[in-house]
Amino acid sequence: MSTAEELKAKGNAAQQAGNFEEAIDFYSQAIALDGSNHIFYSNRSASYLSKGDADSALQDAEKCIEVKPDWPKAYTRKGAALHSLRRYDDAIAAYEAGAAVAPADDGIKRGLAEVQKAKASAAQPPRGMGGGMGNLFGENIFARLAGNPKFAPYLADPVFVKRIQDLQRDPSNISAMQQDPRLMEVLGFLLGIDLQAARGGGGAGASADDFDAAVEEAEAEAAAAAAAAAPPSPPKARSPPREAAKEQDEGGMEVEEEWEVVEGAVSPADKKKALECKAKGNKHYSAKEFDQALAAYQEAAALDPTNMTFVSNQAAVKFEQKEWDACDELCQKAIDVGRANRASYEDLAKAYVRRGKAAAKAGDLGRAIEHYRSAQVEHYVKETERLLKNTELEWRKAQAAAYVDPEKALAAKERGNEHFRAGNWVDAIKEYEEAVKRDPSNAVYRNNLASALVKIMDFNGAKAAVEKALELDPKYVKAWAKKGDIEFVMKEYHKALESFQKGLDLENDNSLCKAGLQKTVAKIQSTGATPDEERERRAHAMADPEIQRILSDPVVQQVLQDAQQSPHELQKALANPGMRAKIEKLIAAGILQVR
Repeated sequence: MSTAEELKAKGNAAQQAGNFEEAIDFYSQAIALDGSNHIFYSNRSASYLSKGDADSALQDAEKCIEVKPDWPKAYTRKGAALHSLRRYDDAIAAYEAGAAVAPADDGIKRGLAEVQKAKASAAQPPRGMGGGMGNLFGENIFARLAGNPKFAPYLADPVFVKRIQDLQRDPSNISAMQQDPRLMEVLGFLLGIDLQAARGGGGAGASADDFDAAVEEAEAEAAAAAAAAAPPSPPKARSPPREAAKEQDEGGMEVEEEWEVVEGAVSPADKKKALECKAKGNKHYSAKEFDQALAAYQEAAALDPTNMTFVSNQAAVKFEQKEWDACDELCQKAIDVGRANRASYEDLAKAYVRRGKAAAKAGDLGRAIEHYRSAQVEHYVKETERLLKNTELEWRKAQAAAYVDPEKALAAKERGNEHFRAGNWVDAIKEYEEAVKRDPSNAVYRNNLASALVKIMDFNGAKAAVEKALELDPKYVKAWAKKGDIEFVMKEYHKALESFQKGLDLENDNSLCKAGLQKTVAKIQSTGATPDEERERRAHAMADPEIQRILSDPVVQQVLQDAQQSPHELQKALANPGMRAKIEKLIAAGILQVR
């Protein structure tokens, strides 16, 4: 029986893989064993929220606070659940309660800032025709999109859903999301404007100018209403990054990226000095003088604390120095700086990618996957997608390797045998599959699995299992006999002949292979098949790539043409061993009939 900690670890793995129901189940089992562990409730709360069940997430968060009231993350769980439920005042109260426990906790600070921002956005006055940008992306948007045949499939993409949720929290970010054409389509739908038609039906979608125009139309009335209701306030300072040449190493250090001056934040003189320090750091970095590079980047960050690039470059140095934890901390700091100063999605994504690479180097593939996914949510890049897929593959291999246990495999096989003898085929299959997972190199378990799959008439699955068994042990005669039996049932008589013969080549007196060979030869020579059965058999054989190769052989084609004119030509061809094997295979497959 698994311990509570083992169940928690399984829940963590399921959560990282996106299997939220499975994660919830494992955490629930852990709680049943140890209801006093606050982490179990916290983790299950996160899984519920990921699944979309904010009410259950809230219950677990409150239980977590009850068990350990001095743990700040419990309050962030509660705040996040209340935020998701759009109970903004309650969420703010939860974060403030957490701040009383841990005033310096970054997670509480970030959560509080986000929910205050969401509350302010939700409180914006509506425009004349039903609301501004905040109302466009209101609570009913997902229902509207789900009911539209064109947009419903988009909701299957978590990146798209995350961007919609971001717009619900801060509609002013829509101009920064031009890179996703689906959002342009949705905006046109919500505004009742055909953006594609607006540009003359160009076919490739609306341009950035069209998009900006549509955004301005939606924002204009809301801005006017807001201006009438409140005195003007200075805009939030954010400047888009200026295009510049970039070079990156494995750590992702951005060598050239500058920001325009943000009025009222950092003086132009300090910004200039900061960029000079960064340039000096870049030279040291290129020369692999990492300590000097780090000092230069730290000086740049001190001069301009609003530019996340300077912190990100420090993380790149730590990556090169193989200080994975320090790299991770600096990446998180860069992300915090970037969010506070409204950095571009691209820069935030790069910081997450670097975190992922550092986690992978440290051997934590689960965290690496989590960071790569976060990067894709911020800004989708094909290279990051490949990195994510490769890391997921490595993680699955590592999980499979960690699962191997020959003793447990043997026990599963014995349970499978008991179910098989009792005629419980489904349970037998389940146990044999468990045995295969526990000991993937054992050919016997795969052969047993094939036998059970035959019983439920899953012949393709059975054939795949026995072929894997033979791949592991080519001299496994019992598997050759099983393969022949499966091919016989599938009416692949030419293949069955070959399988039984290979078994006899290894063990010439094997009764299973002898009996199989005899029944297959008898079936081939039998004339009792109906015309429909013969047609089905030939059609099945014609789908076999090996038969197709034989029939496409010019020499075989010539022999068959000559045989139609004179049967003696066929006898002459059969004198050649290579040609004889091909002709016999065509006869066995039912393609060629000899009377």
